[in-house]
Amino acid sequence: MGQVKNVLQQPALVKLPFTKMQGLGNDFVVIDATRQPVELTPPQLRALADRHFGVGCDQILRVEKARSADTDFYYRIFNADGGEVEQCGNGARCFVRFVHDKGLTRQSQIRVGTLSGVITPRLEADGQVTVDMGVPVFEPARIPFEAPVQALIYDLAVEKKVFKINVLSMGNPHAVQVVEDVDSAPVASDGPLIEAHPRFPKRVNAGFMQVVNRGHIKLRVYERGAGETLACGTGACAAVVAGVQRGLIDHRVRVSTRGGELTITWAGEGEPVMMTGPAVTVFEGVVAI
Repeated sequence: MGQVKNVLQQPALVKLPFTKMQGLGNDFVVIDATRQPVELTPPQLRALADRHFGVGCDQILRVEKARSADTDFYYRIFNADGGEVEQCGNGARCFVRFVHDKGLTRQSQIRVGTLSGVITPRLEADGQVTVDMGVPVFEPARIPFEAPVQALIYDLAVEKKVFKINVLSMGNPHAVQVVEDVDSAPVASDGPLIEAHPRFPKRVNAGFMQVVNRGHIKLRVYERGAGETLACGTGACAAVVAGVQRGLIDHRVRVSTRGGELTITWAGEGEPVMMTGPAVTVFEGVVAI
């Protein structure tokens, strides 16, 4: 008899080193692709982000070599659903902590290319990280958001409700509404409806903001492709911009999220938003992909 072949051969597994990080509970799997290329398919990304069968995270961050002479690094951001997104504020802070801890740079401030443009995170002496998140974008076509004219506040009809929202981009699209009590806000039910609303061609991050006083807000965000997270850096920036535009808060604000606090500063129209907060390494490991 001839030799029987095993027709149920397992695919080859690749051992992938990673670092687990978090910024205010918004957690990431960070992969170093500066020394060798790392390409993961959407199913592999989803498996990596799975909290039961993988490492578990809100987003996967891929650290790459610079793609232009005026930057130090490039990084890509993938949501837990495997889709790539343009920007992530908490991820940007973890990025600068990662490249310092790994000895990839000694500069306290670096320029990092992203899908939405260049950001300039800076490692502070106290270990906190400050990120220049760029100038907010309000033009509907650039967010993108379907609206006949640009406005400060839009009506968004969702089923039998109409939300009063500020719409802007912080490198990724945000819809921010003011609520009386963020703890009882219907984030789980309304968040998905806003995220997938047809007026947002690339979906949107839905922010629910409570104004405590002129220097303090509370915030919850239902993130596109990830659901509600413990914190959203770009969502905090968008909320402060919306609050300043409505005349509800000052230009420097403490933002309380379920994962901790950020300090957001915005001088006004045409100026960049500055975000300061922590970035922490949780553990390192190797996962078979």
